[in-house]
Amino acid sequence: MIIDPTTELSDELESGEKLLWSGRPRQGIVFRSSDIFLIPFSLLWGGFAIFWEVAALYATSRSGTNTPPGVKFVFPLFGLPFVVIGLYMIFGRFFTDSAQRRKTVYGITDQRVIIRSGLFSRATKSLNLRTLSDVTLSERGDGTGTITLGPTAGFYSWFYGTSWPGMGRNLAPCLDSIADAKSVYQILRRAQSAA
Repeated sequence: MIIDPTTELSDELESGEKLLWSGRPRQGIVFRSSDIFLIPFSLLWGGFAIFWEVAALYATSRSGTNTPPGVKFVFPLFGLPFVVIGLYMIFGRFFTDSAQRRKTVYGITDQRVIIRSGLFSRATKSLNLRTLSDVTLSERGDGTGTITLGPTAGFYSWFYGTSWPGMGRNLAPCLDSIADAKSVYQILRRAQSAA
């Protein structure tokens, strides 16, 4: 289901508040700069976990009758969470990120920036233009980009949009992977000046 950003944000607007821009992040599977490191790492992690699991299953199936019954289950069960984490890192994070962006809308009004998102439940973040500092534009060659609304968190900024559990709370809010990011940045800066 495609969400119309203007319709989605209309119930958020206060009396007299004007919506200057609304949009959505880029849709589908997106590869990010952090994937230069995360893809090889996830392949190594997942590959080793799958190797462990196959080796454990093979070893326990070949063990003799004098092997304690618990051992036959412990080694394969021990490796199972690592296989699940590995599969999430290799494949699942891309689908989680895509689903998250599909349910995200952004808005800039004459008073604030609105970010509405959530995978399983909807959350709305409202950032007052008067108190907004450190607005940063990161633009790609095709005109898409990200506008970060606050100080970047150093190492954690590599994890923008990775759907990595627990990383979201360390990151500044942002308008992630938006089309024509420079013009949206200019709309935001003009709205800040007028506020």
